[in-house]
Amino acid sequence: MAKWVYLFKEGKADMKNLLGGKGANLAEMTNLGLPIPQGFTVTTEACTDYYNNNKTISDEIKGQIFDALRNLEEQQGKKFGDTENPLLVSVRSGARASMPGMMDTILNLGLNDVAVEGFAKKTGNSRFAYDSYRRFIQMFSDVVMEISKSKFERVLDEIKEKKGVHYDNDLTAEDLKDVIAQFKALYREEKGTDFPQEPAEQLIEAITAVFRSWDNPRAIYYRRMNDIPGDWGTAVNVQAMVFGNMGDTSGTGVAFTRNPSTGEAKIYGEYLINAQGEDVVAGIRTPQPITRLHEDMPEVYDEFMRIANLLEEHYKDMQDMEFTIEDKKLYFLQTRNGKRTAAAALKIACDLVDEGKITKEEAVKRIDAKSLDQLLHPAFDQAALKAATPIGSALPASPGAAAGRVYFTADEAKEHHDQGERVILVRLETSPEDIEGMHASEGILTVRGGMTSHAAVVARGMGTCCVSGCGEIKINEEAKYFTLGGETIKEGDYISLDGSTGKIYVGDLPTEEATISGNFDRLMQWADEIRTLKVRTNADTPEDAANAVKFGAEGIGLCRTEHMFFNEDRIPKIRKMILSKTVEAREAALEELIPFQKGDFKGIYEAMEGRPVTIRFLDPPLHEFVPTNEEDIKELANDMGLTVEEVKATCDSLHEFNPMMGHRGCRLAVTYPEIAKMQTRAVMEAAIEVKNEKGYDIVPEIMIPLVGEKRELKFVKDVVVETAEKVIAEYGSDIKYMVGTMIEIPRACLLANEIAEEAEFFSFGTNDLTQMTFGFSRDDAGKFLDSYYSNKIYESDPFARLDQEGIGQLVQMAAEKGRSTSPNLKLGICGEHGGDPSTIEFCHKVGLNYVSCSPYRVPIARLAAAQAVLNNK
Repeated sequence: MAKWVYLFKEGKADMKNLLGGKGANLAEMTNLGLPIPQGFTVTTEACTDYYNNNKTISDEIKGQIFDALRNLEEQQGKKFGDTENPLLVSVRSGARASMPGMMDTILNLGLNDVAVEGFAKKTGNSRFAYDSYRRFIQMFSDVVMEISKSKFERVLDEIKEKKGVHYDNDLTAEDLKDVIAQFKALYREEKGTDFPQEPAEQLIEAITAVFRSWDNPRAIYYRRMNDIPGDWGTAVNVQAMVFGNMGDTSGTGVAFTRNPSTGEAKIYGEYLINAQGEDVVAGIRTPQPITRLHEDMPEVYDEFMRIANLLEEHYKDMQDMEFTIEDKKLYFLQTRNGKRTAAAALKIACDLVDEGKITKEEAVKRIDAKSLDQLLHPAFDQAALKAATPIGSALPASPGAAAGRVYFTADEAKEHHDQGERVILVRLETSPEDIEGMHASEGILTVRGGMTSHAAVVARGMGTCCVSGCGEIKINEEAKYFTLGGETIKEGDYISLDGSTGKIYVGDLPTEEATISGNFDRLMQWADEIRTLKVRTNADTPEDAANAVKFGAEGIGLCRTEHMFFNEDRIPKIRKMILSKTVEAREAALEELIPFQKGDFKGIYEAMEGRPVTIRFLDPPLHEFVPTNEEDIKELANDMGLTVEEVKATCDSLHEFNPMMGHRGCRLAVTYPEIAKMQTRAVMEAAIEVKNEKGYDIVPEIMIPLVGEKRELKFVKDVVVETAEKVIAEYGSDIKYMVGTMIEIPRACLLANEIAEEAEFFSFGTNDLTQMTFGFSRDDAGKFLDSYYSNKIYESDPFARLDQEGIGQLVQMAAEKGRSTSPNLKLGICGEHGGDPSTIEFCHKVGLNYVSCSPYRVPIARLAAAQAVLNNK
């Protein structure tokens, strides 16, 4: 018989895949003899079985759950469902990858109308007993029965207002009985039945709800954002309750062994007296800093610090811990490697190396490569910051600079982000349902919540600037405005947030570029010592090229020449070429473009200082260059001595039914070889002149796009070689050059061995390869991909993360076939996937020479390439 349930004492740290991160750590802390409320874990395999079994927990699994529960009853000396001294439990999710706030938790499970009276007598604390029951009704109704939490909040707020009190813990036992009666009436109204009284039923329903929450929309979105596979499932931890809401000698909190925003090696956290866990993260009351516990309960604080230090020493990483104090007795509810900002991650990793706790290789493995994105974007311009006056300040919950237009709901934030706006999400407090709007925002500002609130933890994990707990804000979400510091900020107005200081400014403050230095530079050097893949950049201008070099690019893997034609002094010339009726006329028009193309290439070669540069020849269909408005059409007609009708007729004739698969790429050069001649001349003259002027050893790499047949590549290559040799002879140069192709058509992958007979390098254009293989474009995929995610057809966007099963097979096949013909064939990737860590690991495994990505993703690629080596040793 399969084992679906493990007592904490039966597990250990390396069972994370089976027990989830939380369950494995609870088992490990139990083995270390730490004060852990005991319990058991229902495995991730049980979650998978639940989904395979039509979303039903099997009788075999239920039997093992109740066997483990009986064991827990013996340990605790209490009975589950007893009416006099009931065992109460918490039910929490615990996936193998940390997903804070994405799935569901139920506390105080096991109470009912009779047991709460016995619980009150046994504890001698009626207020505490009825407070625990009202919390359970609200959480169970929300999480398990899907009745909106806000409906219960309204009832609670009305009773507090009627009683003239501000906080929940100001309500008396009698007040709470009134709350419970109204909560149960609300439940009956919503569900048409009474609140469940049978504890065994409550437990199975709660475990089912946690399994179900693995596939809620926010969890699916979070998994997609963090590359977490959907088939992992979540474990469920059932744990004996300990109570932080028993009075002024009890409390609950969250703490980190180091500062998760800065990485400073100092305890960091918050706690609330007379509270349960959700009170801290919800921000309903303002928590106290953890250091204050030294004054409130010095013995508890000393014990807490001893265990916190022990846990960091044991796991050799910064720990995020949840704890409860029940009548001056300390319990740890969980520990995990804490979520942190990228800056904090770098400092912590370097400090742990310096402290002798981990190696440089371990430090490199620990940094989430994607998180470096946080450090590569601009900060506020210092002069502008000094000149600006803040209208308020609050907690600097997640660092960075953010400026954008204010919106008050997650849906509006996402909608306006999708329209190209920079957005600041302003909320009373965020909840897990806000995840998409938070992800779409440049920054987040909340009225409630501390440094460990939902907004703070999730924002830090995403690298999004966040200022939380600004209680001075008066917000009117319905009328869509807020007031602060004498200013009224309406929806759509600009504000700026400084997540490093917590300051809030009116207006759109300018920013300055990021730099790589300090711990960042140190870690990058370690990564460079380890990696074998080269990292190039996609750059079309000298400015982009210089920026990429600053971030460590070792060359250009893709320079798109068409971007150079759209400047207002050039577009008329390319249009003249398109409308010309003879080869001679086209050549004359193209002759005028050579100085511009050559100037661009010289600037790029100079910026790259001898590093390799791959230049892709003209790729898009010609209709993209022709005029569309009447004025431009008239001007072009006059310039060329044509009628407006003739110009319009030519423009109309260029219309294509499927431009993605039309007259573009190498097909343009087959039809109009003079285009390839002009571009070759510009590339070669620029390279020779820069080599002569600057002394750089330049080997131009000319890339022919969209090839699917050896003979079409040979046709265009012959034009290129003939022109290049002519230029070399004219200059009396000895410069070398390469001609290769972009592999972006499935047929090219199938015939790569033949194409390699004519190509000196392959560069995989995975954007088009993905489009053509999937049969849909990235521009249109947004219309239906959400349905594919929710129905678990796809787990991730194939244009953001390489589809290794399908497209990956084509890439691997082309690499192997190409090298079977030409063993020294240079292989790279230049699609958007070149900056995605999972794709980079794949490229390492199949033996590519380099990846190419946008300038700001170069450090991400450098780190991911090093991690690929370490992961595949």
